[in-house]
Amino acid sequence: MNHSETSNPTEPGGPTEAQRKAAAELLRRSAPIADELGRRFAAAGHELALVGGPVRDVFLGRSGNDLDLTTDAHPERVLTLVEGWADAVWKIGIEFGTVGLRKGGQQLEITTYRSESYDPKSRKPEVRYGETLEDDLVRRDFTVNAMAARLPGFELVDPFGGLRDISAKVLRTPGTPQQSFDDDPLRMMRAARFASQLGFTVAPEVVDAMTEMAGRIEIVSAERVRDELSKLICGRHPREGLELLVQTGLAAHVLPELPKLRLEIDEHHRHKDVYEHTLTVLDQAIAQEEDGPDLVLRLAALLHDVGKPKTRRHEPGGRVSFHHHEVVGASMTKARLTALRFPKDVVADVSRLVELHLRFHGYGSGEWTDSAVRRYVRDAGHLLTRLHKLTRADCTTRNRRKAQLLSRTYDDLEHRIAELAKQEEIAAVRPELDGNEIQSILGVPPGPVIGRAYKFLLDLRLDHGPIGKEAAEQALRTWARENL
Repeated sequence: MNHSETSNPTEPGGPTEAQRKAAAELLRRSAPIADELGRRFAAAGHELALVGGPVRDVFLGRSGNDLDLTTDAHPERVLTLVEGWADAVWKIGIEFGTVGLRKGGQQLEITTYRSESYDPKSRKPEVRYGETLEDDLVRRDFTVNAMAARLPGFELVDPFGGLRDISAKVLRTPGTPQQSFDDDPLRMMRAARFASQLGFTVAPEVVDAMTEMAGRIEIVSAERVRDELSKLICGRHPREGLELLVQTGLAAHVLPELPKLRLEIDEHHRHKDVYEHTLTVLDQAIAQEEDGPDLVLRLAALLHDVGKPKTRRHEPGGRVSFHHHEVVGASMTKARLTALRFPKDVVADVSRLVELHLRFHGYGSGEWTDSAVRRYVRDAGHLLTRLHKLTRADCTTRNRRKAQLLSRTYDDLEHRIAELAKQEEIAAVRPELDGNEIQSILGVPPGPVIGRAYKFLLDLRLDHGPIGKEAAEQALRTWARENL
């Protein structure tokens, strides 16, 4: 591919001059500090460009504090150029050609033009430095991330039609998808992640390559897979991303429990489509979120029924049972999330929610005793609010009457939990004077009088809150004069 030809502004589908000017103005407003650094590099005879996500996000109306830049300067030279300008510098990624720095409230990463690829048996990329910005852009994952803005001045460089693809909301690769995914197999996961985060569709040739090369994901570290999966699940459209993983066969390698939920349903044995049910539960759990994406809740919704394939039994009359699938599923969830290197607290919380997600169904129409309700609360612990959401999300019946009944029943359980909590909070309140102090003040032995006095002080405490021991003693003496 001739990169100079593809960057021609008159190419059909390429950015027009008006678009270039508008883009420069948008980028200038969003990243003035980048222009300042660009002048510093230019004065030293080096190229610098804003690249990738920060450029893409300007056209999507998204903002962030992190800036990715690329340059022809090698890392050691970059360190020299930012010395005295940056507030802080770190070299964690320097072996991959990246220097990190902070200026004011912004984080910047400057990476030398490069190309990288995986050996078929290696988990680490081989990094080679490139010569030009266009050579650097062609190795990027998708066209929407293969745009840059030369600094200073924010001249838009879009050799592969990224702006056009943003407008069409489609993911394509700058070169062939096979070459892109061969360079870094994690890009297949990233395609699904962008489908989730941005709501973009994935071009058919990209889907075909993902399907053909799904097994290549095995060489990528569990930690990198976990990070992409977490971003996908916490995206705005996780169903689209997950369906793409299943469709292409990637899920069979990174989350095999998910495609296994597509249980065969024959004409004699009836049960829900567990895979579709799971995605609906995920949607309904997300609809209840209040403070942004909740990774633990979403993972629990996604994995709550993973024990069903192992516990499926055919019963008389064409029924199908999944006895104890919540216990089996909790164990499977723990094993999978541990293998993906999720933090221990996330593994424990998600596994516990999977284990508890059926507990409510023993409630019936309110047959639980107060002690049973307390056990439900105790067993859920800090996960109680999430368990409420997961349990409600797990109702996917199309029978409106049944759905309304389940909802009302759970309303009743939550009301009882609130009432019991209120009672126990009241029960924990104590008057300011204990029995021994009452005896000493009134000069009477243990007996009914002390009980009556204690009740008076408790009522006083409930009515007026804390009043202090001195005021309580005065009130007690007044009560004694009037009642003894």
